[in-house]
Amino acid sequence: MSKSPSIEIKAQIDYLPSQSQPEAGRYVFAYTITIRNQSPIAARLLARHWVITDAHGKVQEVRGEGVVGEMPLIAPGQAFRYTSAAMIETPVGIMRGEYQMRTDAGEFFEAEIPAFTLAVPRSLH
Repeated sequence: MSKSPSIEIKAQIDYLPSQSQPEAGRYVFAYTITIRNQSPIAARLLARHWVITDAHGKVQEVRGEGVVGEMPLIAPGQAFRYTSAAMIETPVGIMRGEYQMRTDAGEFFEAEIPAFTLAVPRSLH
């Protein structure tokens, strides 16, 4: 499976204090992902693979079909945005991964999700 530089992925992260319980080692973060297709051909997101690592080095891997119950077809020049959540046991962690995608021409490829930081506000300098 090839990699694609023509899919741009950006993340925005928000800490959710109302759903977190720091005293119990529960830190919940919402993340909004924007997937922009910068290629000349449409591509469908088929599956996701996340690697979530907390500050203690504990790793969670998440695999599944689509995102938020959808397998969006992203036309050239268009973007798809969704919001989901992750829970870790420390105030700081990192997420990274990839989306498995297929072009309208039937070519399968992976779109890398660059690593981003999960951090409770004011927990990093």
